Amino acid sequence: MTDQQGGPGPQANGSHAVDVGPRPSSTSAPRQQDAGTAPGLDVRLTYGFGTDRGLRRELNEDSFLAVEPIFAVADGMGGHEAGEVASSICVRTLEASSIAGTRLPRVTAAELDDVIRQAHQSIRSEAGGHAGTTLTGVVLVEESGAPAWLFFNVGDSRAYRLSSGTFGQITVDHSEVQELVDLGSITEQEARTHHRRHVVTRALGTGDDADPDFWLMPVENRDRILLCSDGLSGEVTDEDIHLILETVPDPQDACDALIAAALRSGARDNVTVIVVDASDPTGDRDGDEPWSGAAAGGRFAADGDR
Repeated sequence: MTDQQGGPGPQANGSHAVDVGPRPSSTSAPRQQDAGTAPGLDVRLTYGFGTDRGLRRELNEDSFLAVEPIFAVADGMGGHEAGEVASSICVRTLEASSIAGTRLPRVTAAELDDVIRQAHQSIRSEAGGHAGTTLTGVVLVEESGAPAWLFFNVGDSRAYRLSSGTFGQITVDHSEVQELVDLGSITEQEARTHHRRHVVTRALGTGDDADPDFWLMPVENRDRILLCSDGLSGEVTDEDIHLILETVPDPQDACDALIAAALRSGARDNVTVIVVDASDPTGDRDGDEPWSGAAAGGRFAADGDR
């Protein structure tokens, strides 16, 4: 695969679908240990993902994880042999946790916080505080007998949600310009071109503040979730992101369209996106379609898995 500049290998993408929830008794056991489900917990996930180094950067320091029920984007900071290491450690730590591959885990924010702090400490140990990464993501969990989205965020990568025609950013950027916007010193539009727009106030692996924020929201039928590095949100307006998510039905096609939009806008940074769709499999699944097992998903580690 080639990127938009014609170079080999800095782009990765793919798509998967999986039904999550109780299975007919005639089917084989799931690939991973079932964490426990209840009636009404059926939800079908269909998702796509992609990353591109962009048009200005020599390397791609973004990493991502899409292994249901956990989806995450990490944007490394620190340059060659630093940022790519930090983001890669981050996604590997999430993938190695007991959460990845477990259907509808009963995971709390405190338990997820422990995993994220483990990633923070591993990056510090590996890079000596000279590298860091943002992290944003979501886990599909069971909460009070129903499926829920558990969002998490450190830094200025973002999570968006399109639900019942309403589109909005779930996460809050940990950045200097966001603080200025919150104070009323600058507008959202001015923040897009502010000279301090890339300065984050929280990150994993470096700095004094690595505390993640969490949001818990019920899953609605036809939810669409977008996770992205600031290589997308810094180049493409929320209005244009919304338009693509609203008009491109397939999640992988939506990912490809979002990356293409960032490239058309100049792609001054690495661009990474994950789009996750949730639907009720009992309402739109063909009766003859076999129930799928746990999807293989995808992972991109910026350091090349060394």
